[in-house]
Order: sequence, then structure tokens, then C-alpha cells
Amino acid sequence: MRKKILFFLFILCLFPFPVFAEDSARSSIIMDLDSGRILYQKNAHEKRLIASITKIMTAIVTLENANLEKKVKVGEEVLKMYGTSIYISVGEKMKIKDLLYGLLLRSGNDAAVTLATAVAKTEEDFVALMNEKAQEIGMKNTIFSNPHGLDEETKNYSTAYDMALLSRYAYQNETYRKIVGTKKYTVSTGEKTYLWYNRNKLLSTYPSCTGGKNGYTPSAGKTLVTTASKNNLNLTIVTLKDGNPYDNHEALYESFFNRFQNYTVVDKNNFRMDKNFYPGDLYLKDSFIYPLTEEEANRIKTTVHIDSKTKEEKVGEIKISLDNQIIGSLNIYNKEKKTKKEENFFFQKIKQLFRR
Repeated sequence: MRKKILFFLFILCLFPFPVFAEDSARSSIIMDLDSGRILYQKNAHEKRLIASITKIMTAIVTLENANLEKKVKVGEEVLKMYGTSIYISVGEKMKIKDLLYGLLLRSGNDAAVTLATAVAKTEEDFVALMNEKAQEIGMKNTIFSNPHGLDEETKNYSTAYDMALLSRYAYQNETYRKIVGTKKYTVSTGEKTYLWYNRNKLLSTYPSCTGGKNGYTPSAGKTLVTTASKNNLNLTIVTLKDGNPYDNHEALYESFFNRFQNYTVVDKNNFRMDKNFYPGDLYLKDSFIYPLTEEEANRIKTTVHIDSKTKEEKVGEIKISLDNQIIGSLNIYNKEKKTKKEENFFFQKIKQLFRR
């Protein structure tokens, strides 16, 4: 039977989601971009039309499947587009990278269908890629029917929670972050010169905002996805059918930046274990950092499990919980066993050389 040692560091408690009375959205969520923790939600799993925040997925599918420096020729598919556009002309050539700026800064519906056909040859095949990516990310209540978000003929449905998952995924892409964080962009195709200003007003009115995407149709109402960073805390907010999205986002950000901060719950550089419990030289490969309120930080519980009999480099695990709910774990390793493993590998290589 394996010998396990429990080592308690300190205790923590998890509080329920706070009520934010001034939230003007029908559905909303605040998610920490680094840990994925949900700090606040309201009707977050309610399916709704999402309008042009659809284009976040259009951008990600393009970024992951296309050469951004490739020039594409605008086809007749743009002629059927209406609403917000960048007004590219049939036969005009533009780099995919520049079309992405037009897609995300100006919400160009013509840019969306041009990118879709450039990446997947048909809009239908591109939409299939969008839905595949949604399933991969975990967007279980999302269905895309087009790459632009217009909803008079085909409709895109999602939830605040699913769109927060998408925002968090997209935020990991450096090019996406650069584009949505751009306030002004100029491009010339030789046929025309374009000057685009970002339609995400929060980027200009709220200093902590780092990017995002807005949307609107009469059926969906105003939708907005944004990201913001302050004091090393990185958050995303999604609001659907919101009558006052920009003021709402700023108020939500300020409220939660004031309440939460990132705590290093377990620091890999300061991890120590009493030699009476385990004589080996133990270490961690990662630290555990998590957004907490000051009250929560005083009630964290960390439990260490050690297997003294194992011959593997991994000898145990740290489990971190909030009010008896596991929020993360870290593997514990033994440096001595790592060294022996490396030595054995080295000698095996030497033996193989002599056998030749």
C-alpha cells in the first residue's frame, strides 16, 4: 500500500458570485484570461444571437489556417454583403493580414466572406471549420452558420460563457492581440488606400482595455467582447443584448479589478518540504497563480500527497482547493531520481554505441 503524507499549508474559502445590480446586459460574464476562473456571471449559459462578435472566430480560423502575407483576389461574394463593410471591390487584391484588420477593426462583412472563401474555398466549408474549432475549445452551446454575424438569413447562436472561452483562446494568439489592440490602421492595395479606426470604443475610452470586438443587429441587440489588464490581472468580459455595453464593461472591470488580484498560492521557487516527511530533494516545475479576493486569500487550503515508494521522477502532487472545491494541482518531482534517470539514459546511449 502506498504511503501518503498530508501536508497542510493554509486554508481558503470560496464565496458565491457577487450580485452586480447595475449590469445592463441580458447575459454577461467576467473570466480571468490566465486561470479561466469565472469571477461573475449572469445568464451566462443562455443561448442568444451574437451578431459581429462572430468575427472573433472568423479571425482565429483564418489565423490558424492561412498565410497572412498571401494576397487574395476579392470575389463576387462581397456583392451580397450589407451592413458594416470595408468597401473592397471585386477583383481588388489585398493581403489576408490586412483583411483581418478590416474584419476586426471595422467589422467588415465583405472582409469576412472574402477571408472565408480564401481559406476554405467556400463559405460553407469555412463555417464547418468554425464549428470544429468551437467544439475543440469547449463551446458546447454554440452554432455558427456564417462568418460575419448577420442574422436575417442564417443565424449564429452562442452564450456569454462560450464567447468568453473563445476570447480566452483568441487572447493566446499574439497576432490576434496585436490586431484587436490597434486603434488605427492604414493599408494601400494600389487600387485604393484605406484608413480604419477601431469600432471598439472602449479601447480609446478605458486605458486598461487591451482589445475586443463589438457587434450589433436589430435581432441580437448590442453585443461586446473585450479584454483588459490591470495590476497583472488579465480579464475578459462578454455581454449580450446590452443596452449600454461600453459603460457597462468599464464599470464591471473597475469593480472587479478593485476586488481581485493575482496571488501566488504555490511558488515553485520557494517550495520546501520537511526532510522528516521525505528525504529527497523535491521541486516543482510550475507555480500556481490564481485571482482571489483578500477574504478568499486568507482561506486557501493546499494539500500535499507524497508516494515514498515510487521509483518515478514524479513523487507526489499538490492539490489546491477553495472551500473544498479543487481549483488546481501541481506535480512534485524528485531531483535525485531525475539525475539517475538522465544517467541511465546516458549509459544506455554509450552501450548502444559500443554495440555498433
